[in-house]
Amino acid sequence: MAATQQQTEEILHNQPLIQPKQQQFALLPKIINGGIAGIIGVTCVFPLDLVKTRLQNQQIGPNGERMYSSMFDCFRKTYAAEGYFGMYRGSGVNILLITPEKAIKLTANDYFRHKLTTKDGKLPMSCQMLAGGLAGAFQIIVTTPMELLKIQMQDAGRVAAAAKLAGKTVEKVSATQLATQLFKEKGIFGLYKGIGATGLRDVTFSVIYFPLFATLNELGPRRNDGSGEAVFWCSFLAGLAAGSTAALAVNPFDVVKTRLQAIKKADGEKEFKGITDCITKTLKHEGPTAFFKGGLCRMIVIAPLFGIAQTVYYLGVAEGLLGVQKK
Repeated sequence: MAATQQQTEEILHNQPLIQPKQQQFALLPKIINGGIAGIIGVTCVFPLDLVKTRLQNQQIGPNGERMYSSMFDCFRKTYAAEGYFGMYRGSGVNILLITPEKAIKLTANDYFRHKLTTKDGKLPMSCQMLAGGLAGAFQIIVTTPMELLKIQMQDAGRVAAAAKLAGKTVEKVSATQLATQLFKEKGIFGLYKGIGATGLRDVTFSVIYFPLFATLNELGPRRNDGSGEAVFWCSFLAGLAAGSTAALAVNPFDVVKTRLQAIKKADGEKEFKGITDCITKTLKHEGPTAFFKGGLCRMIVIAPLFGIAQTVYYLGVAEGLLGVQKK
C-alpha cells in the first residue's frame, strides 16, 4: 500500500504542471472593428472637422479683420459658397486613410494593454498611459500624410475665397495631384510635413484618452451575456466624455499642427518654420486664446467620433461578420 502511494506521488511529481491557458490576442477582428468604426465616425462628423480646420488656419489681420467670426458663421459661409458637398471636401482622403489609422490606434492600444497587464491581471495607470502613448506614436505613420492632404482640401475654400476678395484666383488641386507633386519634389518625406507636431498632438491625446475611457467604461453596468463588457450606452458615453476632454486638452497642439501643415496661405498670412516658430508668432500676434481656436468645434468632432468608434469596436461587429467569438 505504501509502495503504491509512493509510486503515485512519483508519477505526479514527474508530470509537468499544466499552466492555465493565456487568453489570445485576436488581431484581425480588432483591425476590422477599428476600420469600420473610423469610417462611420468620420462620415458623421466630417463637416464639423472642416469648419475646425478653417477656424484654426485663419489668422487675424492687422486691423483685427477675419473671414469667420464663429463656428456657425463658418458653417453658413462655407455652405453658401460651396454647397452641401463642399462641406465634405477632403473626405475621400480621410475615409480612405481613416481605416488603417483607427485600426492602428485602437488595435495598438489593446495590444500594449494586453502585453503590459501583470500576471495577476492588473494594469496600473502608468501602464495604461504608456500603452496609449505608444498607440498614438504608431498611428502617426498614417495620420501625418492623411492630415496633410485633408487639411489642404479642407482649407482650399477659405484660401480661394480670400484670393477672390483680392481679385486673384487659386488653381484647384486634387488630393492625388497634391500627393504626387509633394512626392516628386521632396520624396516620401514630403508627405510627412508636420510629423513632429502631429506626434505631439496624437501621443498626448492617447495618453489622456485611453486611460480615461477605460476608467469611465468600467464604472457602467455590464452586459448580460457573461462577456464582462460594458453595455452599449456606457461605451458610447465613455467615448464621448474621454474624447471631448482629451480633445480640448491637446487643442493648442492641434492648432500648431494644422498651421504647420497648411501649404497654401491666404495673402498676408504668416509662414511658420517649425513648432517653436509657430508658437512664438501665434502668441505674439494673436495671443494665447489663438491656441484654442476651433476648440469647441474639435470637442464636438472628437466626442461623437470616438463615442461611435469605441461603441462599434466594443460591440464586436467584426467578430459577428467573421463568425468568431469576441474575446
